[in-house]
Amino acid sequence: MPNFNLHFDLFSIVFFLFFGLFFAVFIVILVKNISAWNKNNRSPRLSVPATVVTKREQLTHHHHSTLNGVGHGSTSTSYFVTFEVESGDRLELSVDGTDYGLLIEGDKGNLTFQGTRFLSFERRF
Repeated sequence: MPNFNLHFDLFSIVFFLFFGLFFAVFIVILVKNISAWNKNNRSPRLSVPATVVTKREQLTHHHHSTLNGVGHGSTSTSYFVTFEVESGDRLELSVDGTDYGLLIEGDKGNLTFQGTRFLSFERRF
């Protein structure tokens, strides 16, 4: 039976290493997101003339499995718009689907943002 205990001990070590790694990654992501949220909240709200330069979508596919082997998938879409301000600097911001659909490359207007958080874009006619 000593062989069984060796395998069990090795399994325990590997299990706790993976669990520890997963937990550490989770904590790092959580701290990073809270830090970005806090930084955005402390940043001033700015409204500047800007032009919509480009738009892009990022599709993420998630596969979920259940204990009985049946699985299903889901897809989520993230939307990003790049704005160019009068100084020539460019800023890519995450926007929701509605704003993404309303913005057209070449639109000129006033961009309002706070840190890396998109707030609004009002077209100039």
